[in-house]
Amino acid sequence: MGAVSLRIDITGLAPDRVQFTASPLAELASMLHALAATDHHPDLAAWAAGVRATLSAELTERLQEAEFLWRSSRADFLVPARPRRTLGEELDDVDRLDDEAYVASALITTCGSSRLTFPGRSPLADPAARERALDLAQARGAAQEAFAERLLADPAAVRSRVRQTLEWCAQAFFDAAWPGVVPQLTADIRHKVDLRERQGLGAALAAVSAMVRLDPDGSAIVLDKLQDNTTSGREAGVTFLPSVYGHPHLVAVHAVGWRPVVQYPVARTAAPQAVSLETMQLRLEALAHPVRLRLVRTLARGPHTTGELAHAWDLTPPEVSRHLAALRRAGLLTTERRGRYVHYRLDLSATTTLGADLLAAVLR
Repeated sequence: MGAVSLRIDITGLAPDRVQFTASPLAELASMLHALAATDHHPDLAAWAAGVRATLSAELTERLQEAEFLWRSSRADFLVPARPRRTLGEELDDVDRLDDEAYVASALITTCGSSRLTFPGRSPLADPAARERALDLAQARGAAQEAFAERLLADPAAVRSRVRQTLEWCAQAFFDAAWPGVVPQLTADIRHKVDLRERQGLGAALAAVSAMVRLDPDGSAIVLDKLQDNTTSGREAGVTFLPSVYGHPHLVAVHAVGWRPVVQYPVARTAAPQAVSLETMQLRLEALAHPVRLRLVRTLARGPHTTGELAHAWDLTPPEVSRHLAALRRAGLLTTERRGRYVHYRLDLSATTTLGADLLAAVLR
């Protein structure tokens, strides 16, 4: 299969410039995402229902008005590369962004395309670029179109309104939750920094997620994401932000001109091992073949030898062996030797979680 990943070039970068730190704003963005997309976070359904029950009608309307800034993906300014101690300080940093950077970041999520660019043109100044942005927003829905129109007509007013909405969220639920989150983030950061210093950057990245790794030559950080893209952290460095409310998402900021940032979920006790995109593709391809599905149907009823499977489905043993090899490569079978015979058994844990694993892989 072809590479499906985000590569962050860190050639020559000192390991301590891959930083692990906490961000109040990024954690608030994770909470807002969980409120807007509760189906992604069934473990937070009770929390989300409790929060929604306490929100004022005006704040509920505000969140619906701007939820595409954090629902499907995050506006880059919500995931700070240089976090501050407080939410207010981070919002002040957002205020320091020029309108071009803020609008471009907001339009990426509003228009629903992570590859949205306006080369050499600004939708704030160029009528053609503005029309393109509005057309893309309109295709996403009436709310996105209305937001884009307001943003392009009066960026200052929209920026002020978004900040006020985030401040209201802090008063409504974030300020009460943040003190309980900080110890978990601090412990995770301490663990990652200790690994980086004692065992090297590769060990620290491996502890972030099975979906994050250091290239063998140390020249790049590779994220197992459903995208093919590259960015550079050689000059600015790279920031990793743990999140309690972000599970299972692996959020990456990699737009041109932005320091690369990765927000990752804090490890959970007894959490199942994440399944890689490569493994998911192998499993889906293995199960797509009608003969292999027949074999799986038989193996689901109990262990069988190659000869038994060949007899059951009127196949030759070499044919069965080839199909069994594909299923084993995909991690869907286990084997047990009994005398001179090998018995194949369906791995029920792998097949039972297939749907959940696929959803987790595409949501990362």
